[in-house]
Amino acid sequence: MKTNVVLVGFMGTGKSSLGRTLARRLGYRFIDTDLAIEKITGLTVEMIFRRHGVIRFRSEETLLAKRLLGKTGLVISTGGGMLLNKENVELLRQNGVLIGLRADPEIIINRVKNKKHRPLLKKTNIRETVYRLLREREGVYDAAEFTVDTGQLPFEASLNEIIKYLKDRPS
Repeated sequence: MKTNVVLVGFMGTGKSSLGRTLARRLGYRFIDTDLAIEKITGLTVEMIFRRHGVIRFRSEETLLAKRLLGKTGLVISTGGGMLLNKENVELLRQNGVLIGLRADPEIIINRVKNKKHRPLLKKTNIRETVYRLLREREGVYDAAEFTVDTGQLPFEASLNEIIKYLKDRPS
């Protein structure tokens, strides 16, 4: 049975871009949880945050984690806050290996500063918000059993580190 690969980490660490390529290389299907929630609800993440708030969005993440429970052969790119709910961590671990992606705050800021679709960064000082959120989420991404620093490694090297870990990992 194929185990899912679940990419976790803060925004701007490369979960979506690495996830798409990783899925192709493994022959798995790619799921971006934010895009899946948008498809299910018919609302963008930004609209959910604006109309219904963060609590509703986090509830949608948990519902999606439950929907993915019986599926295998997926590379799942989680939203940066999905692991804030310990239930999501347990659900995703049931049939997936959690791979963490990290990068230094200044690299994250550089990657996300021109992105218009990040609700948590709207109308804020991006630098202050990124540092604050990273402090608030300290330890959250430690749920990953393996972590790659995408700020230190180029894209291809990050991808190869993940593939090597998955290949060498005891089943």
